[in-house]
Amino acid sequence: MIEIRRFSDLGTFENDWLNAHYHFSFSHYHDPARMGHGKLRVWNDDTIKPQTGFPPHGHRDMEIITYVRTGAITHQDSMGNKGRTAAGDVQVMSAGRGVQHSEWNAEAEDTTLFQLWIEPAETGGDPGWGARQFPKADRSGDWAVLASGRGEDGALPIRQNAAVLGATLKAGETLSYQISEDRYGYLVLAAGSVELNGETLTARDAAAITGAEILELTAIEDAEIVFVDTI
Repeated sequence: MIEIRRFSDLGTFENDWLNAHYHFSFSHYHDPARMGHGKLRVWNDDTIKPQTGFPPHGHRDMEIITYVRTGAITHQDSMGNKGRTAAGDVQVMSAGRGVQHSEWNAEAEDTTLFQLWIEPAETGGDPGWGARQFPKADRSGDWAVLASGRGEDGALPIRQNAAVLGATLKAGETLSYQISEDRYGYLVLAAGSVELNGETLTARDAAAITGAEILELTAIEDAEIVFVDTI
């Protein structure tokens, strides 16, 4: 089953520095029909104004994946890590038994990003953080595994039987993906427009996939795709 979720139907929050859209229940937005999808618990679509961001705050027992769409985000945490993740690149924080961190837009422009939370296979354990560059040219016309708990080479590690993938397509290019019966998929279009199994998705629309499906994507215009395959 494929359920299309339009960007205009997402939960929203806005203040003087953050414009957020929520795919699932989060913070003050609550929809009992959208509490997650498999082990994917959060998918937030954030726009953060320059020289602002999330002050230090805590997490535990969650795999937190940040995909930067435009601009850059600067991370700092209680483990002593500090790093800047730029557009197209990915960072992963395994919160483990607990960690404090901040996420700051130190740039002169808005930063836009997707932040995903995936429930770990086991609670506790040491927290960790890592980041990696994923040049868009290297995933042109094909899937690249950005983060995974299944051991793929080059992917940032997460603590769950799940994978976060990315791809870019030029107008007219096609791409497919097969989801097995016992898994869940969640696809969000970061940019452009595509046809997915006969449905048109435009930038920041989503598709929630349950059970066995073969996804057939055709780019209507140049497109950037982020996808989660999880139990």
